Amino acid sequence: MCGITGWASFHGDARTQAPVIKAMTTTLTPRGPDAGGVWLGERAAIGHRRLAVIDLEGGVQPMTDRADEPALVLGYSGEVYNHHELRAELRGRGHAFRTRSDTEVVLRAYAEWGEDVADHLEGMFAFAVWDERAQRLVLVRDRLGVKPLFWAAVDGGLAFASEPKALFAHPEIRPRVDADGLREAYSLLFNTGPTVWSGVREVEPGGLLVLDQKGIRERRYWQLEADVHHNDRETTVERIRELVGTAARSQLEADVPLCSLLSGGIDSTVLTALLADELRLREGRGARIRSYAVDYSDQAAQFTGDVLRTGHDTPYSIEAGAFIGTDHSTVVLDPRALLDPEHRKAVVVARDSPIGVGDMDTSLYLLFGEIRKHSTVALSGEAADEVFGGYPWFHNPKALAAETFPWLLVTGDEAAMPLNPELGLRIGEFRDDTYRSALAAVPHLDGETPTEHRQREMQHLSLTRWLRQLLHRKDRLSMSQGLEVRVPYCDHRLVEYAFTTPWALKSFDGREKSLLRAAGTGLAPDSVLHRPKNHYPATHHPDYNRGLQDMARDALSVDQVRALADVTRIKPCLDTPPDQLEWGHRLRLERVVDLALWLDHYQPELAL
Repeated sequence: MCGITGWASFHGDARTQAPVIKAMTTTLTPRGPDAGGVWLGERAAIGHRRLAVIDLEGGVQPMTDRADEPALVLGYSGEVYNHHELRAELRGRGHAFRTRSDTEVVLRAYAEWGEDVADHLEGMFAFAVWDERAQRLVLVRDRLGVKPLFWAAVDGGLAFASEPKALFAHPEIRPRVDADGLREAYSLLFNTGPTVWSGVREVEPGGLLVLDQKGIRERRYWQLEADVHHNDRETTVERIRELVGTAARSQLEADVPLCSLLSGGIDSTVLTALLADELRLREGRGARIRSYAVDYSDQAAQFTGDVLRTGHDTPYSIEAGAFIGTDHSTVVLDPRALLDPEHRKAVVVARDSPIGVGDMDTSLYLLFGEIRKHSTVALSGEAADEVFGGYPWFHNPKALAAETFPWLLVTGDEAAMPLNPELGLRIGEFRDDTYRSALAAVPHLDGETPTEHRQREMQHLSLTRWLRQLLHRKDRLSMSQGLEVRVPYCDHRLVEYAFTTPWALKSFDGREKSLLRAAGTGLAPDSVLHRPKNHYPATHHPDYNRGLQDMARDALSVDQVRALADVTRIKPCLDTPPDQLEWGHRLRLERVVDLALWLDHYQPELAL
């Protein structure tokens, strides 16, 4: 796992810009603490920071197809899980290999298939290829958008990077925010393409971008499609277990210590059980996978349920670890550590955005820091809720009937920090327009029942929007600690199969995630298999709320914060007794604090 950056331009000579590419690359050092390198040609520059995971000696980047006068130069981030099969195929087509890294497989695959390379790759990836022969830059991003890739125009071409902060080290790209960017950030619609930063865009998940002397063109090489499902329930459950198992096994390869995130929910428990079984097959019956969970020192005494959380995770994660036979650890955090300004700032800088989830981001950042002391790779159950219909909005009649994005009924204006109405952002209209466009992109089958039609919309919205921000969060906070997190439930074959499965099968037992529960029988304790959905834990300690209110008051003393925030709607959250502060109002304060930190660090130009 790594960080990539660079540019291609048909104006000027990139070979004279060594300090620029070095500066851009240096910003990504946390993503790749093990090594760094740059390549400079006349028309392009590529920088790379490496987190060494596979072929520690051979996978050095940027990688060229040959040492002298290279025709192809690759900057690559991610993991291609079918690289062994592709290597064999490419050897059969006449390609020779110098290393055993998946990086070289991607390079040779591009040499063989050109822009169609992504159709052959299975995994999570974002990469840039400079094709010297064709004078062409190709940017490619994985199907679900697990790995980030941003770009912005420069004179005669474009610059790209794993994170916007690297773009801002280029002299032509400055951190600038306009009204469109604020709408994108605070509407909570999670569009892909535009970002909070003016002029900075994402390469679409499942998409590629090509720059040559004719200009820039983008296209999608993958997207969700509706199809007829031909399997009965028994066959479907069997196929789901096979697909989840295949994804888990394929992602177990690493030349560095590896672990699993085990929260005690069904998603992570089933995944960890499959990983543990495979590890024992490979290394012997005594092999044990490490597993980690997070908790707070006050949680057992202070826990109170809210709109997202129904119970305390730790007893379930301990039970699951014992059932599976993992080497399990619970990382216990002091809630007061979540108020540390340095931790908060590190999270905001990792995200390059003022929008996050406050203490839950900070605790995840600290958890990843503890895990990194022992492991370089972690596997996570992210995306199972989107794939198998685990969220409340799949089952709540009010959410199903609402003519808006379903998560706004949970988050909405209570969770989004209200912006100053004098800015005239008209976020309500923006949400309505975006919702109509989002529904128009959903594929359907002729003859669908109203229930199937609506549930397909719910799943498409969840997979193409809600999941995106969760993957951003996990990537940024893990990579800021030099930890690679893999997400087997994002395997595109599993996602495709589940998307075409009728809702009646996804909910055959009258509950959420029916298929995963059935497929996981025997892999997890019954208490975990039948446990209600529980979101990532948050601290419930009044001292945290009190400290957060103090930090928010300090944030509102900043002129720029007051100019952007609707102070009249935030003030009641400051005046509420700490032990009575509701989750949505607390998140509003979290975002005020993060806004102040973001403004202070980036000093963006506000063009409003």
